[in-house]
Amino acid sequence: MKDETDIWLEYAAENLASARILLDSGLFNSCLQNVQQCVEKSLKAVLVELYANLVKTHSISKLKQMLTEKGTNISITDDECDLLDTIYLPSKYPIGSVIPEYAPDADICRDCIAIACRVNESVKDILGK
Repeated sequence: MKDETDIWLEYAAENLASARILLDSGLFNSCLQNVQQCVEKSLKAVLVELYANLVKTHSISKLKQMLTEKGTNISITDDECDLLDTIYLPSKYPIGSVIPEYAPDADICRDCIAIACRVNESVKDILGK
């Protein structure tokens, strides 16, 4: 495996561990930021390793689409991609959200952590790690 791929996976693992700690601390926006980053970095690890093709985007949907078009299927649904894409900006900045009355809570954080865990494991399986 490429050194660069390992770094992407290490950062993704750190984001996932951070998300769990932040959930336990009741810091839901920060938890969601780290969940999104875990999934983004996991998907980018596959692009770097298999296709040497890194793109500047934070969109989980776009990254999944790129991988699917190249024949690599990741364990994440389109609805889950949309969810992570939708929470990205509101979790980072106090601006008007595209989610009506956006207020993250422990339940959405747990759901998103479960998605990130599944994606991260799927990526590790694909990369043989």
